[in-house]
Amino acid sequence: MNLTELGGEFAFIQRIARKPKSAEVIAGIGDDCAVVRIDEHTLHLYTVDMLVEGDHFSRAYFTPYDVGVKCMESNVSDIAAMGGQVLYGLISIAFPDDISIDFLDELYRGMYEVADRYEFDIIGGDTTHAERMVVCITLVGKTSPSRLKLRSMAEPGDLIAVSGPLGGAAAGLRLLQEGIAGYTEVKRYHTTPRCSMNQLDRIVPIAKAMEDVSDGLASEVRNICMASGVGARLTRENIPLCEGICETAVLLRDDPYDYALFGGEDFKLVYTVTPDHYNRIVGSVVGEITAGTDIVLDKEKLTRFGYDHFAPNRINGGVP
Repeated sequence: MNLTELGGEFAFIQRIARKPKSAEVIAGIGDDCAVVRIDEHTLHLYTVDMLVEGDHFSRAYFTPYDVGVKCMESNVSDIAAMGGQVLYGLISIAFPDDISIDFLDELYRGMYEVADRYEFDIIGGDTTHAERMVVCITLVGKTSPSRLKLRSMAEPGDLIAVSGPLGGAAAGLRLLQEGIAGYTEVKRYHTTPRCSMNQLDRIVPIAKAMEDVSDGLASEVRNICMASGVGARLTRENIPLCEGICETAVLLRDDPYDYALFGGEDFKLVYTVTPDHYNRIVGSVVGEITAGTDIVLDKEKLTRFGYDHFAPNRINGGVP
């Protein structure tokens, strides 16, 4: 049996996860970050993301600066999803023989620019050789018990909100893969994404369960529902779409809502909130949490979700 036959990435995660032995570990494998209690006021957050050339980025249409920005923004997004701020970063890179010093300078310029944007230091890492480039980033963050957001905090009756428009990364990827000229702004959604960390102070006071949109809205809502033991109802027409992607969808004969639901790598936040906080919601309401376990889009039960690294129908870059 291989990973595809096992059930893909999420089945593998469930297979290897063990209950932490330390009482100080509040959340281990299965959320956007691991959470460790430091003292009664402080929690530390730990996240690791590995981005592989050919799956997450391509040197054919990413500049080295773009690679640096995307690698770092995607990791910062995980810390934001837990209601935290970044303290430190560690970067490990494997690169092939044809990588130049100029390339590496630009790569690190992109990563340092993101670190400066969110006010944290890069304090270590490792380098080695490989047949294709791999960037692995570890971030350490912090939050407080009152600000911590877990996937397991949703309840029936909660509204489901997203912090910003979705679908841009998948639309940009499709244009790049098809080699279509123009549409520069749409392509940038994929090559230089921006996470929702700067909106966090407005979202945290009202949010309950939260996750970042890295594998598509449908996948992230499913994760929240599984962790919370609930279901969800999404309304297609309420899902906000990035500017320009409807034109992309017409050109490529796609459904723009598929970009948002199943594409991923938008790195916005999806979160639940009680209805009494409706007027304080940052972004758009796209659905509600329900009793049961079904995830429904309009009136149809969803059976397709977001990107899975080990699914047989994946396409490089994150679009199923």
